[in-house]
Amino acid sequence: MDERLQKQLDFVLEIDKEKNIFRQTHLSGHGRNENDAEHAWHMAIMAYLLREYANERVNIERVMIMCLIHDIVEIDAGDTYAYDAEGLKTQKAREEAAKERIFSLLPDDQKKELSALFDEFEANETPESRFAHAMDNLQPLMLNNSNGGGDWREHGVSAKQVYARQNKTKDGSLKLFEVIDEILQKHIRLGNLK
Repeated sequence: MDERLQKQLDFVLEIDKEKNIFRQTHLSGHGRNENDAEHAWHMAIMAYLLREYANERVNIERVMIMCLIHDIVEIDAGDTYAYDAEGLKTQKAREEAAKERIFSLLPDDQKKELSALFDEFEANETPESRFAHAMDNLQPLMLNNSNGGGDWREHGVSAKQVYARQNKTKDGSLKLFEVIDEILQKHIRLGNLK
């Protein structure tokens, strides 16, 4: 086997570990905790189906790849809960080190390509990255809504915290933020958000 193919296959096997990184979000129907790979897959499908609601025209292939790779770094860095103030302080440094190690398994051209897509997602400055972020915000919110707001209650999350995160969804999709706002208002009324 040539070296390029070996590196690609090594990377493919390494990212299988993403299936073992569990998130705070539970699957719909009060299921078990969701893993990072399931989250990424769900986001990518959502992006494809909901692309008509992006604020700007997007290259859906780029959006979908961003969705699929954005949490690969959590293989090393671990999942940082969106409302964990302490964990968020070190998240960037942990994820940068993980990005370097994991993407370095690839041939140089693919390392550069995926690293650039990861950095683009993180910067949240392009139409594609803004729409991918909208998916990253909407997906766990939909699951939490389907579970009666249980994850918010369990962690004592406030409406202010959720809005601070979800307000960024407007940058990617005003239409989807309207849906999010309706969901959040319902959970405030129900007492699931402080």
